[in-house]
Order: sequence, then structure tokens, then C-alpha cells
Amino acid sequence: MSGLLEILLNVGDDILGALWKGWAIKDARWLGFGDPHQLLFIVVIMYRRLALASSLLAVASAQQVGTNTAEVHPKLPTQKCTGNPGVCTTQQTSIVLDSNWRWVHFTGGYNNCYTGNTWACTGTGLQCAQQCALEGADYSGTYGITTSGNALTLKFVTGSNVGSRVYLLQDDDHYSMLKLKNQEFTFDVDMSNLGCGLNGALYFSEMLADGGKSQYASNAAGARYGTGYCDSQCPHDIKFISGEANIDGWTGSPNDPNAGAGKYGSCCSEMDIWEANKNAAAYTPHPCTVTGPYRCSGNDCGDDANRYGGVCDKDGCDFNSWRMGNQDFLGPGKTINTNSKFTVVTQFITDDGTANGELVEIRRIYVQNGQVIANSNVNIPGIPVGNSITDSFCQVQKTVFGDTNSFADKGGLSKMGDALANGMVLVMSVWDDHAANMLWLDSNYPTDGDPSKPGYYQCY
Repeated sequence: MSGLLEILLNVGDDILGALWKGWAIKDARWLGFGDPHQLLFIVVIMYRRLALASSLLAVASAQQVGTNTAEVHPKLPTQKCTGNPGVCTTQQTSIVLDSNWRWVHFTGGYNNCYTGNTWACTGTGLQCAQQCALEGADYSGTYGITTSGNALTLKFVTGSNVGSRVYLLQDDDHYSMLKLKNQEFTFDVDMSNLGCGLNGALYFSEMLADGGKSQYASNAAGARYGTGYCDSQCPHDIKFISGEANIDGWTGSPNDPNAGAGKYGSCCSEMDIWEANKNAAAYTPHPCTVTGPYRCSGNDCGDDANRYGGVCDKDGCDFNSWRMGNQDFLGPGKTINTNSKFTVVTQFITDDGTANGELVEIRRIYVQNGQVIANSNVNIPGIPVGNSITDSFCQVQKTVFGDTNSFADKGGLSKMGDALANGMVLVMSVWDDHAANMLWLDSNYPTDGDPSKPGYYQCY
């Protein structure tokens, strides 16, 4: 139940000469650790235009600000590279803890505004936001979050705290907004100790650069305190959305003493680069019909039986090698051997080879032990052989699996490309899944389905 992620974000041209000759990855460190509930990221970020001629095979906004604990963002320097290979500059980036994990207390003292999974404040959502303040975080002591150089460590359990979610900051008050059309994203990962039921996730969400601070007068905290989260699941467990407390209809979770759900959800497009443990991995675009963070209610949230009636594609169009018919590709001792480190490359291909073009394909490539390895090919009857995500792949996949093609209904790759062009926030987290126990990633799901049907898994 532990894991090691080493991340290199690479966006650019001449990627063969730059990346695989080692100028980017030579500074990545191979780190081990003893804590069995710990996940570690090593991050280097580089920007360069993606040249298609190169071939690797050849809103959860919060309110007032507390003064009890100073908010000091752990430094996580990254690199920005442009032009010729190796022309890089160090960016003084840092990370910030999501506001949902923070202590929330009344502004006039230190009594809790929220305890366990229950609100103590009264009145409307706006009035509650005005009464309550977010405190600075003790990153290492309370949350088990530490950085060292370009390494980020996330402990899954620290005291009574479980999991965490952090964002990359460009400066203390703004998230780093990454625009990935016609770009490439690369990271190294060691999943050898991250078992079934856990998810070491790295993904992008279409959040606002300042966390909504300039848009909502009641949000004095902004990105500095990790506000403004949204994703394609339109989560209802976000405590503050659009500058107001999500207090209306709030109900404590029956299986999580620290969580609950309110009337509103926080929706936006999401690009999952890596949702994985040592037995399974998926990359998945999730477009939404809305642009940027959207506070949903009612049908727009797409809850329960209305899953496909909301503004976001909750299912996404995923490529998971096991689900796509190759059980020997990724896992302990397999082609991509998750017992040791490997490199994951994701390319966002446009129709004209520029950042202004339309997103038409998302490619996945791996490198391990110096060998470039193509993504596994589809091995499902009725689905043409291929190893990347395109609109046509998604259409056929949904038909063969008997799934609703919400991906196309919500705009497909074109709409996902719009979000990538607008700029998205890098999110890193380690989490478990109270709702479905991560079965959708690495086991039989739904549990009453037919295990012989394509798309099911067997966890080790």
C-alpha cells in the first residue's frame, strides 16, 4: 500500500534527442521509503512544442483566511524547456493543499465551523462562508506531505488524516496553468508497493488560476489556500463552492467520518493522465459541456440514475490495457513490469500539428530499462486494433462494451482539447474509494456483472 511516482512533464519537439538521451531524466532520483502508506512524486516540468515528425517508436471556493497557522507552501521546483533540447530554466513552483482537507473555524475565534462530517455554522451558504475561515496547513505534521528538492512525498495515513490532494502553484496566489494541446507530458513512476484498492493519481482539472478569488467576493482565500477544485464527477463533498458553503442539504457520509455531501456539485473537464496501482492503470479524458468550474444542482450534476444527463462525462473514454484485452502488458513481472521504475509518455496530437489545431488523438508510450515500448494494442473482438484514444476508438469501444457514449455526447476530444487549450491545473493525490472501493480500476465492476464480459479485471 505504498508507492513511488517519479514525474517528468515534457512538452515539446525533438523529443527523442531530448528525453531519451537523458538530459531530462538524469536528475530524477530513485528513492525508497519504509512507511507502508506513502506515495512519492519527483517532478520535473518542461515545455516544448510537440513535433509530430518525431516518433518514439522509430469549484470549490472557500471564504475567509485564518491567522492561527501561517500558510507556507512547500517548494517543488520544476523546469520549463523551450527550443533546442536541453534549453531549460528552473521554475520556482510549489504545491498547495486542497482546501477540503483544512481546518475551518469561526472567524471570531477557534471554534470549528465544521467538525467530523457536520457543519456548525448556520444561515445561508454565503453567510456561512463569511463566518468561517480556512487555516494554514502543517503539511508534514498533520498531512504527511513533504518535499525535498524536486521530490514530493504524500503519506496515505498520518495520524487521523487519510489521503491528500495537492496542486502545483506558479506563485503563492496562482496555480500553474498547463496548456497541453500539441504537447507531451512525461513522468517516471514506481508503483511496486501500491496495491489494489488504492489510486496514485496524477491528472488535470480545468480550475481557475486564482482558485476563484477574483470571481467571488466571499472567497478571500483563493489558490493560496487550495480553493476552486472541480472535476468531471461533479463531487458534492466539496465544502465550499463558488464562494459559498455547500451547507444546503449537507448529509454526513455513512462510511467516512470526515466527509459528507451537499446540494451542489463542482463540475469541470478532467484529463486523467495516470490513475493506477501496481496491477492496473488507465488514462482517460472526461469532457464537460461547460467551460471551467461550474456549480451544479439537480439534473446538471448527473447523479445516480441521471448519470448521463449531467454536464460532464463521468465515464470518460478510458484506455486500460487489461480492460482492452491484454492481461499480460502491465503488472508485476509483465511487459511493463510494475516491480520497478518505468516512464510514461502521453502525447496530445492535433489535426494540424499546432497548439491551435483540434485535438484528434491521445497517445500513450512507455520506456523501461532503456527500451521504448508501444502501448498495448486492443485485443477485443469487434474493436479495431489500435493503441491510442481517438473519437472513433471511443465510439466502437462504447458500442462493443454496451456502454453509453456520454463521451461523444459531451463533445469528445474536441471539447477535451478546448479545456487543454484554456489551461488546466496539475493535481497529485493518493486516495481510496469509499463509493466503489476502486473496483472500476482493478477488479470486477459492477459487482453483479458478468466477469467474462470484456472490460472486467482480476486483482492480484
